[in-house]
Amino acid sequence: MRTSSHADEWQAHSLWLPDYRVRVEARALAGVGNNLSGLTWDERRDQLWAVVNNPPELLALSRDGELRGRWKLEGFEDVEDVAYLGDNLLVLAEERRGALVVVPVPDQGDALQRDDYQALTLGLHGDDNNGFEGLGYDRDGDRLFVVKEHSPRKLYEIRGLRASLDGRFGLQVIDRQAWIRDAVIARDLSAVHFDARSGHLLLLSDESRLVMELNGEGQLVSFRSLQGGFAGLERSVPQAEGMTVDGGGHLYLASEPNLFYRFSRD
Repeated sequence: MRTSSHADEWQAHSLWLPDYRVRVEARALAGVGNNLSGLTWDERRDQLWAVVNNPPELLALSRDGELRGRWKLEGFEDVEDVAYLGDNLLVLAEERRGALVVVPVPDQGDALQRDDYQALTLGLHGDDNNGFEGLGYDRDGDRLFVVKEHSPRKLYEIRGLRASLDGRFGLQVIDRQAWIRDAVIARDLSAVHFDARSGHLLLLSDESRLVMELNGEGQLVSFRSLQGGFAGLERSVPQAEGMTVDGGGHLYLASEPNLFYRFSRD
């Protein structure tokens, strides 16, 4: 009711998720059997990056969900998401370790060795399989948003990641629990994306089959159900784990075991 009452206010300068409809539904990725996880958009190459968490792999995908390349992630563990930082850099989230590993965009054919790259480990959770689940990066503000799935759900804002990589150490970790308490209408959080055009944050829920849009103050602006019958979907998205938006506003989802979706706004 609240989002509907503010429709006129937000439709022109937000993603406005109620207008999104599926264009590519449940396309199985050739050569990927299971455990498809995170997604991010790389405008420099006009493609998507995705990760498989077991065995750990990095994938390059077209905007139609066609596999363009794949790289083994040697020494990595339980990779749940990937975010493009710009300047040919990616950051990978290892859930169980609670680690963020920054890697260069790979060339064809070479495996990535974890020991070769810088990693940041934040002691924000225990040692169980309940750590970092999703990443979203604000390039202009040098802010990395990180979500923890459940027990409890968490949203963190990490400021200064790129600056620290350049030698200007000054990380600041902000707990955005108040945003979750006031705006999140879902049981879990499986992915996060920062939309540079609107300055808004998208949050994805696997269990509740929802995408939610929050403004810069953490207020709920809009949401989109991923249940069958909504957004033109013939069937519900089974287990949405990854999410990103490209420069044209097209929304992409990755769902286990190996399914690819693209949505566009009417």
